[in-house]
Amino acid sequence: MDLGTHSTDPVDYPDYAAKIAEAVRSGQVERGILFCGSGIGASVAANKFPGVRAGNCMDHYSAHQGVEHDAMNVLVMGGRVVGSKVAMEMAEAFLKAAYTGEPRHARRLSKVQAIEDRFMKKG
Repeated sequence: MDLGTHSTDPVDYPDYAAKIAEAVRSGQVERGILFCGSGIGASVAANKFPGVRAGNCMDHYSAHQGVEHDAMNVLVMGGRVVGSKVAMEMAEAFLKAAYTGEPRHARRLSKVQAIEDRFMKKG
């Protein structure tokens, strides 16, 4: 599912981070991939959505390890800092990776979810 931008005109990354985050949260897609200049802004915006675990990655290892260990469901890349060949390799690694569910990873993920739940109850 392609959620934009469909042009080379400048856009505001929070708008597209929100589109991807909502698609992941709603179950329309299992995972999403976002680009912005550095990747930082888009990852900050996407991580504001409960259930979204966005990681700003710059290498192959981080792209698959984020899924395997942390159940990352949104890969964020900086278009100004990651070349197109590396970006393709990272996207492939991200999409092929699977969360391991190993006890140490599950324990840590449940702690992350508990933090999220604590703040959701306040809002």
